[in-house]
Amino acid sequence: MKNSSEINKDIIQWDIKSWSKALDFWERNVPWKEVNKCLELGGREGGLSLWMALKGKEVVCSDYEHTKETAQKLHLKYNLEEQIQYMDIDATNIPFENHFDVIVFKSIIGGIGYNNNLEAQKLVFNQIYKALKPGGRLLFAENLVASPFHAYFRNKFIKWGNSWRYINKSETVEFLKEFKGAQIKTNGFLAAFGRSESQRAFFSYFDRYLFNWLFPESWKYIIYGIAIK
Repeated sequence: MKNSSEINKDIIQWDIKSWSKALDFWERNVPWKEVNKCLELGGREGGLSLWMALKGKEVVCSDYEHTKETAQKLHLKYNLEEQIQYMDIDATNIPFENHFDVIVFKSIIGGIGYNNNLEAQKLVFNQIYKALKPGGRLLFAENLVASPFHAYFRNKFIKWGNSWRYINKSETVEFLKEFKGAQIKTNGFLAAFGRSESQRAFFSYFDRYLFNWLFPESWKYIIYGIAIK
């Protein structure tokens, strides 16, 4: 039996302490007994599909391409591959309507906005709204523009730092305007600068007890929440 820290690592995969705040929030604020059909967008290794499959949900794990080849290995580790369907889905053109109880993504909007493509980012949220059932929920976690320090280090050390279109909170509110209700949270300042997972975990404690309170919301680098159709 795998322990909770190993499972969290497989679900979140990077900067685990910081991004798992979103997971904790979703755990507490979604009526999971009412949820059956779920979709993960931009799944890569399929961590969030694993999370929902572990709850016994019917899951579609998707990414833009090569979804099964990339994600199935993790699900085989938990013997959940039969519970998960794999589909290549462009998040700006989701081939479902009024179908899912939950749609979830983590860290995909910046890349979809490659080379300042705001319209593609807007389209993702419109497509998610279409694909959810009435009363269905979007669970989202995304990278924010954050502080000037984050911008500098992204440009210097991250190969896509100049080309991703990082969003801010006001844009997120605008993206969610069709939804009838949204809860939005922000988190994290220092942990993003960690050069290893152990450093990021250590720095996250300073965020939790100091920097999340000390710095303005616009300097945080993670936005997450729930929106209801």
